[in-house]
Amino acid sequence: MLAEILQQVINGLIIGSTYALAAVGLTMIFGMMHIVNFTHGEFYMLGGFFAYQLAAFLHLNYYLSVASAVMAVMAVGFVCERVLLAPLRGKSIDTTVLVTIGLSIFLQNLALLWWGPTPKSIPLPFSNMPLRWGPVVLTWSRVLAVTVTFALIVLVHVLIRKSLLGKAMRATFQEKDSARLAGVDVERIYALTFTMGSGLAAAAGALLGSIFLIYPAMGNMAILKAFIVVILGGMGNFLGAIFGGLILGVTEGLGAGFVSSGYKDAIGFVLVILILMFKPSGLLGKGRRL
Repeated sequence: MLAEILQQVINGLIIGSTYALAAVGLTMIFGMMHIVNFTHGEFYMLGGFFAYQLAAFLHLNYYLSVASAVMAVMAVGFVCERVLLAPLRGKSIDTTVLVTIGLSIFLQNLALLWWGPTPKSIPLPFSNMPLRWGPVVLTWSRVLAVTVTFALIVLVHVLIRKSLLGKAMRATFQEKDSARLAGVDVERIYALTFTMGSGLAAAAGALLGSIFLIYPAMGNMAILKAFIVVILGGMGNFLGAIFGGLILGVTEGLGAGFVSSGYKDAIGFVLVILILMFKPSGLLGKGRRL
């Protein structure tokens, strides 16, 4: 019994770490730009499909395929922000929500037209035979996913906290007018923030696509999970997004293992309802923070 609980917790932490990675990007975009980005799930989907296209058809090295896929989605995110969202700066949040929903529908149908509805699998350079570490059974794809995910989260945290760019981002987040007076190029910060957030979603999609199958509608559930994690941790809270992702992953893992895998996705929504009943601001939501 204890071994089974440990197995489900480890599985939940691995999946939850990718939830956290996608949610960190969503938190950055919402906290900095006040944009509810419904396209985030499609950037997640494109990360998986670009990695598949590069590895399966261009026969690129798997690791290079994942890195290139992230860079490609970042480029897509940059163009979308500059062309569609920048002209709407200062408009009501309803306008930007409708634009991101429309872009989401467009990208999902474009993926359906290009890659078709059949689920795909990213070719892996290593065996997916089970690895036994005591009572825990893992695969190399899961080990790689959790390692890269935590490395990216630490990298983004260090960037935001220690670098000059991070200081400019936090200044823009706290008070954009004062940041502009201090010489910060706010428009550039917005573009970089959206680009980075898109890249984190793509990384999560490529890594999870190495574990599961990829398909055009995979972003639908991903964006719901990302919003759940952001709400759990507290809107605009970086550490909250990380903890929220891990909590959601572990809760889903335990629920799937001991209740039913059919109710796995519903567990996140129940968790959000319970937490918002007792802590409406989220687990670490104590005001605006990045």
